[in-house]
Amino acid sequence: MSNKALFAQRRDGRVAALQYLFSWSINRPDRIADDLEIFFVNLGLADGKPREHYAFGEELIHGVIEHCDEIDGRIRGLAQNWDFDRIAKIDLAILRLAIFEMIYRKDIPPVVSINEAIDLSKLFSNADAKRFINGILDKLKDHVGRDARKIT
Repeated sequence: MSNKALFAQRRDGRVAALQYLFSWSINRPDRIADDLEIFFVNLGLADGKPREHYAFGEELIHGVIEHCDEIDGRIRGLAQNWDFDRIAKIDLAILRLAIFEMIYRKDIPPVVSINEAIDLSKLFSNADAKRFINGILDKLKDHVGRDARKIT
């Protein structure tokens, strides 16, 4: 697979993960596996792509859900002067996704996760969100314990 195709597939995966995590943040299902099955079937019907196309996104979904308490704790610590419960759900989903990548996905340089989060905020949130999201993630970048521009 070419780099361009891989980038496009990862972008599709991030968008799918963001959409699922936004929905999950509003209404958490009892059975995630069943809920994901329905989500990916509907996504495939909408865009004609098989579930395997979204494997990266599904990995992100599971990772964020598994580490959500820790990720939310980091957001609380980094979002000074912000009431956690007042953060827009879409911005929270973007932050959770990016923070999971920055901490747990050593195959993705943190600056890539930050850039992707900002791009997602431009697509799915309001104009002010990118500054808020960038501010939180930029603070975290200096504390992840690795070079922000390299894969470890």
